Amino acid sequence: MHTLPQVRPLADGTVPPRGSIYYTSLQQFDLAASFIGMDEGLQNFIRHPRRELSVNFPVLMDDGSLRMFTGIRVHHSTIRGPSKGGIRFHPHVDLNEVRALAMLMTWKCAVVNIPYGGAKGGVIVDPAKLSEHELCALTRRYTSEMMLMFGPERDIPAPDVNTNPQVMAWIMDTYSMQLGYSVPAVVTGKPIEVGGSQGRLEATGRGVTFCIHEALHKRELPVEGITVAVQGFGNVGGTAARLLAQAGAKIVAVTDVNGGVSNVGGLDMTALMKYAKETGTVAGFTGGDAITNDDLIGYNADVLLLAAIENQLRGDNAARVRAKIVAEGANGPTTVEADAILHDKGVLVIPDILCNAGGVTVSYFEWVQGLQALFWSEDEINRKLEGIMTESYHTVMDEAERRKLDPRMAALTLAIQRVAEATKLRGIYP
Repeated sequence: MHTLPQVRPLADGTVPPRGSIYYTSLQQFDLAASFIGMDEGLQNFIRHPRRELSVNFPVLMDDGSLRMFTGIRVHHSTIRGPSKGGIRFHPHVDLNEVRALAMLMTWKCAVVNIPYGGAKGGVIVDPAKLSEHELCALTRRYTSEMMLMFGPERDIPAPDVNTNPQVMAWIMDTYSMQLGYSVPAVVTGKPIEVGGSQGRLEATGRGVTFCIHEALHKRELPVEGITVAVQGFGNVGGTAARLLAQAGAKIVAVTDVNGGVSNVGGLDMTALMKYAKETGTVAGFTGGDAITNDDLIGYNADVLLLAAIENQLRGDNAARVRAKIVAEGANGPTTVEADAILHDKGVLVIPDILCNAGGVTVSYFEWVQGLQALFWSEDEINRKLEGIMTESYHTVMDEAERRKLDPRMAALTLAIQRVAEATKLRGIYP
């Protein structure tokens, strides 16, 4: 493992807080850029967000009161195409976090070689405390404030934390009403009834399984009979677990924010999914023994699938990992310190910008279908997704072998090189 450099100040002279996801993202960029031998001026251009917008806007609440909210949108890059990235509604939305996630989206799009740059956005709000009417009003007002940023040729939002297809439909409708005609390609991840794509809902989890399949094949391990521990049983973790079980894997442990369940003989996935749908959690499922998230980290399984939130594997717990493969279905689940420990243990980490890129890949398919008003079947979409994820996996692993890098740094180096080459070819305006 390579020692990450200290972060150089940004254009405004500031340095993000040490240990923050933005600080780590800049560290990783600076190191990857050094492997490429990139000119410092070009580094400074590529590492900075292209534009940022922060807005304060009012929403009329159900009780007649007026409440103010803050919304953010960051375009990290538009070098390879319009920017692309999710919108999250969360009480702890933070500008530096959004900057980091926008940067990671740039690398994610580049690593699977789709023509986007990265973006991210959010509103500081706890949506659980809003009625549906208030949530709709907040979404529409945020969209109106972001008309300068959004557009099918400029910036295409997608669902993220606490947003979903319904929220995307509200964004699409608001944007369309402002222009006077329907613009389905302005967002992805929307309902099929208003121009969404077949296969989009399962795309991230399906992409994770394609990466796991390739990693097992490389190690000459059959999918049938391998054991998998899954942290996070939402859309990504639940989809991946179901697809892996259908392929013959044994899902031996599953947790979510409330706890979880384990069974060395394999969990009954049909029963577990039914239980989770009815109760909203896997905790309390009677088909195995109770387990905590902390227990899951050290569970004896061939594959550890992280599909929850960031910073789950850290310097204080990574040594307990017993899995041969860690698949990052979530963004940033492994810290720098944990990366070094896992590398020394010989654990293969499939990095997030590769492993969970299935979602943005099928978002790209949805955008293309929207622009053309010509839609594809789910089988066709899944085949195209498998082709892109499989090719990207092998390209990253070949890069790792060629440069003698770990997979995360290889993925970053490959992605940053592609952005740098596009920048050089376009030139610096004027």
